[in-house]
Amino acid sequence: MVKCVVVADDMTGATATGVMLKKMNYNTTTLLSINDLNIESLTKSDCITLTTNSRGIDAENAYNRVYNVTKMCLSDQVVFYSKRIDSTVRGNLGAETDAMLDVLGEDHIAIVVPCAPASGRVTVGGHMLVKGVILNKTEAAVDPKTPIRDSRVIELFKKQTKYKIASIYMEDLNDGEEYVSNLIRQKVRNGARIIICDSVTEEDIDMVADAAIDSGIPFITVDPGALTAAVLRKKVKLERQSAHKILAVVGSVNPVARRQLDYLWLSQPVYNAMIHTEEFLKGEAASNMEIDRVTGDILSKINDYEIFSITSDGIEPDKKLDLALLSTNLGITIDEISDKINNAFAEVTYQLLKMEPEIGGLYTSGGDITTAVCKRIHALGIELIDEVVPLAACGKLLRGEFPGKWIVTKGGMTGNQDAISLCIGKLKANMNL
Repeated sequence: MVKCVVVADDMTGATATGVMLKKMNYNTTTLLSINDLNIESLTKSDCITLTTNSRGIDAENAYNRVYNVTKMCLSDQVVFYSKRIDSTVRGNLGAETDAMLDVLGEDHIAIVVPCAPASGRVTVGGHMLVKGVILNKTEAAVDPKTPIRDSRVIELFKKQTKYKIASIYMEDLNDGEEYVSNLIRQKVRNGARIIICDSVTEEDIDMVADAAIDSGIPFITVDPGALTAAVLRKKVKLERQSAHKILAVVGSVNPVARRQLDYLWLSQPVYNAMIHTEEFLKGEAASNMEIDRVTGDILSKINDYEIFSITSDGIEPDKKLDLALLSTNLGITIDEISDKINNAFAEVTYQLLKMEPEIGGLYTSGGDITTAVCKRIHALGIELIDEVVPLAACGKLLRGEFPGKWIVTKGGMTGNQDAISLCIGKLKANMNL
């Protein structure tokens, strides 16, 4: 049943958001035609995206198109609605937002987050920037149909909307989710129907999503897609689980790996098990106990998630091990310490693969971890098939105990913040998730 409806002002926007939701494993359909649309007949779709092709037309016609489409999509089964806007805020922003609010009723508000971190589009102090350049100094300023003359998002909305607008700024986000949630309530009490929020990172967007939900006020999302994805993940739990699950094994503790993990965890439902790495250095009994604890933790959640990650607690700066000091205290070399840790990670991986055959895809980070895993499962090697991103290889395990199982390996310090997510996406595609 359709739980989320996304109305975009052009087809590329509809498909871009649709792909984003599909990557989270929601069955998503982009409709090319809305003639005779019966939303309740789309029983196999969790989400639908569609376009009004209204970005370059006059505001009145844009309002009418969005109003009519939203009205056609009204259904008690829909959990929330999204007004997909351009990532550089071109088009009939206010008119189309008004139209959706008018259909849904006066109890609804619009939470606007004009931010697409993966594309370098952020909003700070109410101003939109594209890769550090103020919006009206970018190519958007000379767009032939919808040129942008002002970087202030609130001013762009004010020119079109009939509703009162309020803003939430970065300094507000710094005060935390509860503060922002109370601020949303306060602004609504003061008459605001449209609330525009600063955001720079996926973490900012995630917090806005939590705050909006916690406010208890019905809302639509107005954004290029990231906020919609965050709200969908929080409000619509998948009732099914795939027959193939993915295990990500990340031993790297550098800041690059941390940023990539944060991006992964925020982009889709992932269950992470944090390993207490120092336990692997306290002797065989303590090491085995920690291996059993982490294995059991993952297995206890195996029916609730499709993607699992195993990480070292050293990913937290205050938990990072001082290998030189440990080497002195334990009387062994730093290489020997690394081997103990890598082999323990490999043992957890082996136990999970052996005990849960539904794990059909494996992601490993770092050459040492990959080598230790392949050695533990007695794989001869990897049949290389494709490159996901530079220095990230996709292939199938050769021989050993799990021949033919899909694997993606990547260096721990390579790639942009979305690198691990792209690797997981490649595994999903290859396993036909």
